[in-house]
Order: sequence, then C-alpha cells, then structure tokens
Amino acid sequence: MERLKEAGTTRDPVAWAASGSRTPNEEERRESGTAPPTAVLGEEADGANADGLWELPVEREERRPECSRCSRPQKVCLCPFLPLHPLHISTYLYIIQHPAEESKVLRTVPLLAACLPQDKCQVKIGRRFSEERDPELSALCRKSGTLILYPGDEAANLEEFILDSLVYPSTIIIIDGTWSQAKDIFYKNSLFRLPKQTLLRPLQALCSFQLQHGAQIRLSKEHLLKNGLYPKPMPKNKRKLRKMELLMNSVKI
Repeated sequence: MERLKEAGTTRDPVAWAASGSRTPNEEERRESGTAPPTAVLGEEADGANADGLWELPVEREERRPECSRCSRPQKVCLCPFLPLHPLHISTYLYIIQHPAEESKVLRTVPLLAACLPQDKCQVKIGRRFSEERDPELSALCRKSGTLILYPGDEAANLEEFILDSLVYPSTIIIIDGTWSQAKDIFYKNSLFRLPKQTLLRPLQALCSFQLQHGAQIRLSKEHLLKNGLYPKPMPKNKRKLRKMELLMNSVKI
C-alpha cells in the first residue's frame, strides 16, 4: 500500500510539462482565480523589452559640410563657376520662395543670391501674405516700377515692356517653386496681382526647345473641364465639386 501511495504522489514528467511547468504556488493561485492571465504576462514582457530599446544609444546623422556661399555640399561646390565678384544690376530682385523649396538640395536661389549684391536681392519664405502682416511687401507691390515674373494671360514680354514703358522697372518679384506651387501663391495672394505681369523671352525659348525635343504638352485641368475631356469622374465631395465648378467658370481659386 505504501508503494502505491508513493507511486500516486510521484509527478509524471510528461504531464507536468504539458501543464505549463507551473509550480505548486502557481497552481494554487490559478485554482483560486488570482493568477494573472498568460496574455497579460506576455504584454508585460514585450513592454519591458520595448523599454530597453529607449536606453540604446542613438547615432546622430551628420550632415555633409556645406559651402557658406552657394549652400551646396563642399564636394560639389559650384563657386568656381560663379562670378568672383557680385554682378552690378540696377533692378532689385524680391524672391518669394515656397517653404518646400527651402529644404531642397538642388535649390537655385542661393546660387542667384551669391551672384548679386546683398542689397539687390531679398528672399522671403512663405505661402500666404497680407497687407497687415507684410507691409513692406504690400508697399512694394503698389509701386509703379514693380513687376512680377509670372506667365499669366496678361503677361507681357519684359523686353517689349521696357521699350514701351516710360518707367524702368525698379523691382522684379520672382516666385520660386514648382508650377503648381507658384500658381497657388500667385492666385491666393491678391498682392501679387497688383504689379504688371511679365514674361522673359528665354523662358519662351526654353519651352519651345523642350517641345521640339520630345516634351509633351500637358493641358490644364481648367481646359479639360471646359472641353469635356476630363478623364476622371467628378468628385462627390461638395467642397471638391464646388472647386471644379469654379475652375470651369474661369474663377481663379
């Protein structure tokens, strides 16, 4: 009888492993309902591992040294190809730069600024401007000698404007950005519609050269909508639909 009792009290290793290798105390807590769920224990373990990641040292990325003049990396500095001395110009250039252009590696505004005297070139970064917040820009746009370089419907060639006008342009406003960014800045800031619009012949020559060498003409969304050529279905959103209607009615938005 004693041997049978001993055999009954001896733990089967296979059964013990299948039960999750729980100790007697864990079995008592599980039977009484006080043992934590296995999923909670797993989450606590994962959280402890994640907390340990925050203690790892972080390697900071070092930027390549830049040239203080052209703002390009020193290995690809363009200063040897720029004028040694600033160019003497009589016109003041006021550049409106889209914020997205400021962080681009191949931005060209620093190259232009490096070629001109400091008192002949100013860069202003932003998308929205008003008379209250930008009184200097507002006064500049209202001057008769101020032009804005923009290829709008009312734009005139700069060379022809200089020949026909009695006032020589003292300031030219240039919008720096992609076509869509420049259009957004021009039409959503009423200040920029005050100066006379001009267009440079080199820009026309550049566009003609590109078309002659394989570039494709991309029709604007306004043109596609007006002529029933817009390939996409009209939006269901009322705000977007209203925007489409304004474009079809030639309302600049």
